[in-house]
Amino acid sequence: MQKPSLPHDTILFIEGLDHEARGIGRSDGKVAFVEGALPGETVSVRYTRRKSHFDQAVTVQVLNPGPSRTTPRCAHFGVCGGCNMQHADPAAQIAFKQRILEDNLARIGRVKPDTLLPTLQGPAWGYRHRARISVRNVVKKESVLVGFHEKGSSFVADMHRCHIMAEPVGTLINPLRQLMMGLDVKDQMPQIEVAVGEDVTVLVFRILEMPSESDQARMRAFADAHQVQIWFQSKGPDTATPFHPAQAPELNYTLPEFDVVMPFGPTEFTQVNPAINRSLVGRAVRLLNPQKAERVGDFFCGLGNFTLPLARSGAQVLGVEGSAALVARAMENAARNSLTENTEFRVANLFAATEETLLTLGKLDKLLIDPPRDGALEVVKSLGGKVAPQRIVYVSCSPATLARDAEVLVHQKGYRLKAAGVANMFPHTAHVESIALFERD
Repeated sequence: MQKPSLPHDTILFIEGLDHEARGIGRSDGKVAFVEGALPGETVSVRYTRRKSHFDQAVTVQVLNPGPSRTTPRCAHFGVCGGCNMQHADPAAQIAFKQRILEDNLARIGRVKPDTLLPTLQGPAWGYRHRARISVRNVVKKESVLVGFHEKGSSFVADMHRCHIMAEPVGTLINPLRQLMMGLDVKDQMPQIEVAVGEDVTVLVFRILEMPSESDQARMRAFADAHQVQIWFQSKGPDTATPFHPAQAPELNYTLPEFDVVMPFGPTEFTQVNPAINRSLVGRAVRLLNPQKAERVGDFFCGLGNFTLPLARSGAQVLGVEGSAALVARAMENAARNSLTENTEFRVANLFAATEETLLTLGKLDKLLIDPPRDGALEVVKSLGGKVAPQRIVYVSCSPATLARDAEVLVHQKGYRLKAAGVANMFPHTAHVESIALFERD
């Protein structure tokens, strides 16, 4: 039996946005999620998928624009998957993210913060200092594509510059395409990892085959001409090594408020937006308010992004992280910043935390938690009883897991959600970074 064709000219009124920044409309008693539509708009849509309880669609034409619509800066917007909110003005983007956080806390966590913190904001363009961009040799186009994937696709977008990437990388897309076109191994370099520090830009080329001498000469010339470092990575992240120049300045970022310099490797995790990271670290330290007589935990501490600023207060700070390599880097960074006397680091799998394993860490008066998207459920389930820090600051990159963990802290562990707010870490995307303060009643 032949499937019915999808209609191409349905008109919908858009009531709101879902958590992926798709417009929400209704037709025939069903919800439709519409790419490229904004609240208050009337749009013509084309259905891309029809299910029993909801539909998916894309905007064909905006018949009546909403008040928040603006002209995207990037010519590739709508095709490239790197951004999905350039068509909404900055104020609308912030309001969307704040609503997503509040809705998740209310719906999943059954909690409401006593205070909503002002949104942390920074540069809207050229903010992204970390990225993985793909490389594809497309024979039919007689070109090599360098950039992010197309929206909802494994294809690489045919892009020529990027407005959200920090310079010089944002304007290096075309030069990189030209470089790759001239290499013999252009089919053997599927990815470039970008890391931009204070004064250093590193491009890590994932290589499946070692470039020839002539290819290497071209890459050296490219690095010199554009003042970047090129590294090669043959297998996992720990195989990344400098190619040219062989001896070069280190990557680092700074936290001037705390007189901290943080060296890092180009494949090690750091926040993509250094301006927002500085603001976020400052807010976290002020909310936690560490005192000299206190012992503070920093869970999922990474290379010490929060640990070292917390230690500047004079408190004793324990950083805990599952990666031995990151703990080693954090210890090096503590030494670099003369903070070894009041910092300590341990390797532990916090996703398997229990009250017993947390007890082995010693008493913690206050706690900072900065987990990946999976959240910190086992940690918060293990709090209470003998492990009960008076104050917790939770930094989250997923409102849903923050809300889930908040439900445990508030309704099971005796904490109160004193404050919560958004940090606009990824402008022009639907990604929501947030911070929350919990205190024991």
